[in-house]
This record gives sequence, structure tokens and C-alpha cells, in this order.
Amino acid sequence: MDKLTIRDADVAGKRVFVRVDFNVPLADGRVTDDSRVRAAIPTISALLNAGASVILASHLGRPNGKVQDGLRLRPVGQVLSQLMRRNVPVTGDALGIGTEDAVKRLRSGEVLMLENLRFHAEEEANDPAFAAALASYADVYVNDAFGTAHRAHASTVGIAKLLPAYAGLLMEREIEMLSKLLENPERPFVAILGGAKVSDKIRVIDHLLTRVDMLILGGGMANTFLLAQGKAIGKSLAEPDRVEDARRILATAARNDVRVVLPVDVIVAKEVTRGTEYKTLQAEKIPASWHIVDLGKASQDLMVEALSDARTVFWNGPLGVFEIPSFAHGTKAVARMLAERADAGATVIVGGGDSVAAVTQQGLADRMTHISTGGGASLEFLEGRELPGVTVLLDRPVEAKKAKPKPKAPAKPKTPAGAKEKPKAQAAATAKSTAPTTAKAPTAAKASTTSKAPVAAAKPKAKART
Repeated sequence: MDKLTIRDADVAGKRVFVRVDFNVPLADGRVTDDSRVRAAIPTISALLNAGASVILASHLGRPNGKVQDGLRLRPVGQVLSQLMRRNVPVTGDALGIGTEDAVKRLRSGEVLMLENLRFHAEEEANDPAFAAALASYADVYVNDAFGTAHRAHASTVGIAKLLPAYAGLLMEREIEMLSKLLENPERPFVAILGGAKVSDKIRVIDHLLTRVDMLILGGGMANTFLLAQGKAIGKSLAEPDRVEDARRILATAARNDVRVVLPVDVIVAKEVTRGTEYKTLQAEKIPASWHIVDLGKASQDLMVEALSDARTVFWNGPLGVFEIPSFAHGTKAVARMLAERADAGATVIVGGGDSVAAVTQQGLADRMTHISTGGGASLEFLEGRELPGVTVLLDRPVEAKKAKPKPKAPAKPKTPAGAKEKPKAQAAATAKSTAPTTAKAPTAAKASTTSKAPVAAAKPKAKART
């Protein structure tokens, strides 16, 4: 990775502001999925072990700049305390005298969590004064929230311009794993895309069509492609205004010799609700009053067969109305097949809330190569777009490759036959060892780019536990 990480930072005795992604699902005031909290622990632990005090900051939900008691981070703090077996207090606000006092009292080896950043509208507006207030808490900034890296907010971009800014271990792994998909994936490379709207994924599909060998489509977005093929889909969710895009994508796939797999049979329901009437039909002509809600058995078998020899797979989005158990069979069948492929040595990367939920609910998460914590961020990365929260981090220095020019020497007599000529690399190696190393310095702060006292963190395991 071409960005500096916490492995390169000297954090001993320093306060470190860590942007994490604790935007977790809640029900009745309890965290229902702690995978994002668990994913942040390696970075937090590494910083604490290196002698830092850690200030955690995250958003939760969409409070739109207003305090909402149902979106406070206290339940998340309780979960983190249990997982780390240490007290992690949560401030009453991200700003204010009480928070400033709590930060000042923080000692090395201690953790403090700020209240929901988005209770302040200035967070999403990337307000300079808000960013400066956050930066005043710390000496070093770390971004470990890949899921928000595509947002230019005060806690992802503004503060990173005011402090030495490093990537956390989760951020590092996310970038490394997703980069493999774009740079040199083992083939066959298959992309599985689902979810409600094709409009959300047009750009990533366009980009992937130059790289994948097969594209499997399901969920609501597949209905738009069925429309593009002239098939009737009844009352099913679709985007008629994107039919031409779907036709263009199918044509491009054909030109690029990319196989596109669409449902051949589907589960249809009278209503998209629990307890409704449903049945299986061929995906040709769905009655006007019925909704497509899941893959049929033939479609499941087709997709499982298509994945049988895949060596690299990226999956984002459910293949049916996953939140209703009766319509989650297709999504779960594909999840089981991907676990088998990963067991066989294939690289399998899963991203997106419902896709991750399908894997987690079946106890398959540990079998996948990587579970991405970023839905929208992972898609934008695969589109080839720049992520503001990554771009702003310190660049890794590149050693000067060219040695200083030597003064012109007088011509030497030719080397006698049989004598060994002095290796050219010897002088070059001496010059290279004295070449200066440069690094980008962040605004308003001096960044340490030496490894004087690097964070002692082992590289994350090949299979991320989330």
C-alpha cells in the first residue's frame, strides 16, 4: 500500500484520534451485529500496546445534525468494553468542556469514545472549525473507517489535514484486498451483484466488465435486465428508465466475452410481506399482480454451477428480499457455495450489509477470504474512483533511485584481456544508500515518517474476522 500505516507511526505517549466505523444495527437499544466493532479492535489494541491513549470517533445512523437518543453510541461502547475487557467510556457530546476535560485526563493505555459525530451538522459539511476542534484532542490521526472513506467529512478529511494522518490495520487490509481484484486476480474472476437498484451499480459494472470473466446478477436489479430482454416482470421492483443502460451492459459483456448469468426461474409473491402467498415461475412472463422476490431452484443451481471453478469472487448485494426468511433461500445458497470455494483456496470477498448478514447468519464469515466493512466505499473503489478519506493520508516515501551525477573523469586505458571489470552496481549501491527520503508533510503539523518506534502490530490474518 502506498500510504503510511500505524506500523510507521511513533505513538508512544501520544493521544491518537482514531476514526472508526461503528455504524452498527441497533434493536431496542442493543447492538444486533458487532462485526464492525470487532474489526476495529486490532488497530485499537496495537495503538494501546505501543503506549498511546486512544480517542475513538464514529457516526451512527442519520441524525441529520440533531441529537437523537436512539442513535447514541453508549450501547456500542458497552459492546467494545466487553470485547476488549476494559472500560471504554462514552462522552456526552463530541465537543464541549466536559469532553475536553475527559481527553486531558486520558492516560497512556486508556480509551475514550466520543458521542455520535453526526449529532453535529458540521461533521458532514466538513466544517473547518469542527475539524480543528476534533484535531485539538490529539497528536496523531488514524483512519480505520474504510466504510466512510468515500465521504469528505470533517472526521475523515478535515482533521487529516491538521494532524499526521495514518491508515489503520483494517483500512490497510481493505485496500490491499480490493486492490487485488483490480490488479491481478486469479481467474476465473466472477462478480456477483444484487440489491434493489441497477442505477447504484452501473459505474462499477462498467469498470468490472473490463476485468471479470463472469457477471452474476440477482435481486431487484436483475429485474431491469429481464425487462431489457423483453420479459414481463409483473409488479416487480425495477428501473424502466435504466433499461437502455442494461441493454448496453449486456452488449458490452458480449463484446468482452464476459458471461452474464441472470435468473431463469424465480419465486413470485402476491405481496412483499411475511406470510404472503408465493410460488415458483419461469422468469419469462410474470403475471401483472405478482412480485419477484427470490431466485427459483433452477436459478440457484445455475449460479452454484457457474461458481464451481471460480478462483476469485466479489459479491455485493442480496439476490432476493433477504430480510424476509422465506425469500432468502437464493442468497443463502450462494453464500454456502462461496464458502466452499474459499475452502478450496479461491479468493472470496464479500461486501454490503445484507450480503455480509447472509454469510454471518449461517456462520460462514470465518471461511471467507475477506468480509469488507465498506458497502458504498468498496463499490466506489472498484469503480476506480478516488476515495477522499484515503487520498488525504500520508504517502509512503519513495527512495530516490538515481545517484548523484559523478564529475567527468579522464579516459581510462582499456582493461587487459582476462582481467575482471569492477561491478557497476558497487558505486551505485553506495550512492543509493545516502539518497534522501522525502514524504508529504500534513498541514499545520509535522509528520514523523521514521520507524523510530513503530507500532508493534502483527499483520491481520488472511481471513478477517468480522
